[in-house]
Amino acid sequence: MKIIVGITGASGSILSIKLLENLKGHEVSLILSENAKKIMAYETSYREEDIRNLASKIYSNKEMDADIASGTTKFDSLVVVPCSTSTLSKIACGIADNLLTRVASVALKEGRNIILVPRETPLNAVVLKNMYTLASLGVKILPPVPAFYLRPRSVEDIVNYVVGKILDLLGIEHHLYEPYTPK
Repeated sequence: MKIIVGITGASGSILSIKLLENLKGHEVSLILSENAKKIMAYETSYREEDIRNLASKIYSNKEMDADIASGTTKFDSLVVVPCSTSTLSKIACGIADNLLTRVASVALKEGRNIILVPRETPLNAVVLKNMYTLASLGVKILPPVPAFYLRPRSVEDIVNYVVGKILDLLGIEHHLYEPYTPK
């Protein structure tokens, strides 16, 4: 499977790191924004070099002439995690002013699978409207909301659950959390 992962400057970079770790065996192209690098350094002990080793190919968000900016380059899915509300809103409005929003525009016009993991709370009416617009176009909106019925005991449990839900939407088998079974 060919997957493009975009990492924006929203909080929650550990989600993208865990996703990349679980996409081994797949062709993964990574778009890393400058703000994502700053947030990742602030929130985690991971370095940019560590992240680069988890992807097949790395792109700067400024590379508007990259192959993945064209509809002739085939890929199966685009996952933006974490997805800033700025990026989400640009995608909803058709603004393609950087590589990530251009790839999203291509994915929309080509009917490809798109998963956005917006990391913001509370949500205002503008963002909710943009989420609705994207969902009505078939984009999957997956806020990183924990499942408390699974009784998470750590942040890692919550991260595993959210990343597991992303993998579910990609159709990739995983063992990051145990499915809910009533007692």
